[in-house]
Order: sequence, then C-alpha cells, then structure tokens
Amino acid sequence: MLSNQEVVALVSDMESDRIERTVSLTNKDKYCEAICAFANNLPNHRHPSYLLIGVTDDGKVAGLTISDDFLLTLGAIRSEGNILPQPFIGVDRYSLEGGEIAVVTVHASDLPPVRYKGRVHIRVGPRKAIANEQEERVLSERRVALARSFDAQPARESTIDDLALGQFDAYRREVVDAETIESNHRPVEQQLASLRLYDPQSKNATNAGLILFGKNTRFFLPGAYVQYLQLPGTDLTDEPIDQDELDGDLNTVVRALELRLKSINKTRLLKLTAFEEKEVQDYPELALRELLMNAVMHRNYNSNAPIRFYVFSDHIEIQSPGGLYGEATPENFPLRNSYRNPVIAEAMKSQGFVNRFGYGVQRAQARLEANGNRPAEFEFDTHTVLVKIFKNIQ
Repeated sequence: MLSNQEVVALVSDMESDRIERTVSLTNKDKYCEAICAFANNLPNHRHPSYLLIGVTDDGKVAGLTISDDFLLTLGAIRSEGNILPQPFIGVDRYSLEGGEIAVVTVHASDLPPVRYKGRVHIRVGPRKAIANEQEERVLSERRVALARSFDAQPARESTIDDLALGQFDAYRREVVDAETIESNHRPVEQQLASLRLYDPQSKNATNAGLILFGKNTRFFLPGAYVQYLQLPGTDLTDEPIDQDELDGDLNTVVRALELRLKSINKTRLLKLTAFEEKEVQDYPELALRELLMNAVMHRNYNSNAPIRFYVFSDHIEIQSPGGLYGEATPENFPLRNSYRNPVIAEAMKSQGFVNRFGYGVQRAQARLEANGNRPAEFEFDTHTVLVKIFKNIQ
C-alpha cells in the first residue's frame, strides 16, 4: 500500500504515462479500459500503474467522498470476468487535503494480451487506443517469455494440426470483439497466439490450446480426463453399476459431465405438512455442476492422474489432482483463491461454464443448504483436493 506522501506525488505528477485520472464515480467502462491498458503494459514498465479516482486532469483533488460500496465495486472488477485474463489489482482509499480519492493499483499481466469485452486496450504515453495487429503481436511474443502457468506453455511435439480450428473459430467469435474480427487479417497462427493457444516461436500449440481444442488431448496430456464410477453402496470395492472415462476437448468433457449429473440425480416431493409439499433433489444439480467445474478449472494438468468423479449410494466424491494453489490455504479456503490455469479459467468464463470467478464453492454450499443437504466437506493434501457431497436423506 502506498503512503499518503507517495499518493500526493502521483496526484501531482503530470508527466507519467502510468497514471490515469478521473473524477467520475459512475464510469465503470473507463475504469475497466484503464485497468486493461495498464495490465497490457505495452511500454514494458517495471513498476505498477495507477488509476486515480477523485482527481482532475490537472492534478487536483476533486473533493469527493469515497464510500465502502464504491471500493467494493472497484474490487469486484477483478472477478467479474469482463477483463480477461484476470487483472492483478489492489484497491485503496486515501484522505488527502481537499477530499478522498480511490487508488487502483494495476500490475502488468504475465499473460498479455489482456482484453476488456473482447478488445485489447493499450496506453503509450498520453495515447489510449485499441491495439493494432502489430501491437497485439508484440504483446503475444512478450507473453512467451513471461508465462509461468503450465496451461500457457507450449506443448513440445505438438503442431497447429493438432488443434480443431473450426472449434477455435467459433470460440474466437465469443471472446473477441466483432469489430476487431472484421478488421483482422492475421494468419490463424497469430489469432491463436493472441488468445494464448499457440506459441509462434516454437510453432507448438500451448497446453491450453490442446485442452480446449485438441483433436487428441490425452496423447499430450495423459491425465486430461474424468474417471467416472457409480457404485451400489458405500464401498469402493463394490462391483460398479457404471464406469467410464470422459475425455476429449474441454467442451466435450463438460457436456459429458452434465449428462452424467442428470442421470444420477433424482427429484422427489418432500411432505412438509398435511397441505404442503416441497420438491427436493438428492443433490442440487447446480451445486454439483459448480463443484465439478471448479475441479476442471483448478486441477493440475501436468499430472497424469485424472479427476475422479465417484458416485456412492449416500454421497459423491470429486477428487482433483493438484493441492491448493497460490494464496489459497486450508484456513482461508474458499475465500481466497489463485488460478493455476488462468487461460483455462478465461475460456470457461467466456463459454459460460462458470459465471464469475472465485464464488463457485460458496454458491454450491448455498444451494446445498437450500436443498436440505449437509455442507460439502473438503480435504486437502499436497497432491489432491477431495470434496464430499452428501445425499439429501430427508
């Protein structure tokens, strides 16, 4: 967090291209465009950039009052999924001579280009603009050197021919602004690279590209599937009723999981009084879906182990390879989270498989409670996360 003296210096610094000023408390698009541009960091600064709200263009404090609700609105920008990949931001309030201001600190992304509503915003000096093809290419090439996550790294021995390009084209139309697509004359390799699905230097698909659109994903990522098992009782040694390996590209896996959810779940009427009944499910379908999507999004794809989706007579277990990641710990879970697979998370948000980042587990628990189920229980170790969901036995 900046000191008051540092903030005063930022307010009065009229030369820096790492500062955006505004007095508007309602122009959310302007905030998001500035955050997107700073996250892209086209000038390649080695320091954070700052959005100052409550400061005039000539560097004067505007005399505003910054409410707690307004700070929450700014903080929520990170998880809404309109800026992808998720920006790394901090939000603080300062009381200065002349009034209060809000400061949004924006760190450069490791996974450029970053988009806001499908457009790549940039800033160089006083210029604010939508990136052209050359500027996007610069950002894509810089990512190759910065990328730390496994999903953004190239899959050695793969080529562009290992990707289903027809599926990619449909996906691109979901995540890239239509006007940008209309004016786009780049070869498909650069289009893929712009969305972190291809490495133009090594000429390999990235691991995310193979997970999302691979023709034979498991050839390169042997653990990229879901092991499904339905058992008649509560013992794993029982003869299974049904078993399968759900694999393929991510869209295929998710659709197969949704079909399984519908097949295992039963709905019945619960008699509350002599005149009142309530419809309940063994498991609220949306809660199971949230927890399965969470496993798909956060699992360690570098592991050869699959996600395990086991259905017992009285509960369901979902075991995901890879322990808690980044800032998440057993003590702060699920209130704090980091993304092991930011490119996969971006794709799942864009395709509607998740609605908002960071709230899936909390939504699932709320739906379980509303349906009359016990809360889901989580177990963590170094290599796995296990969640147990208990059947409604009312």
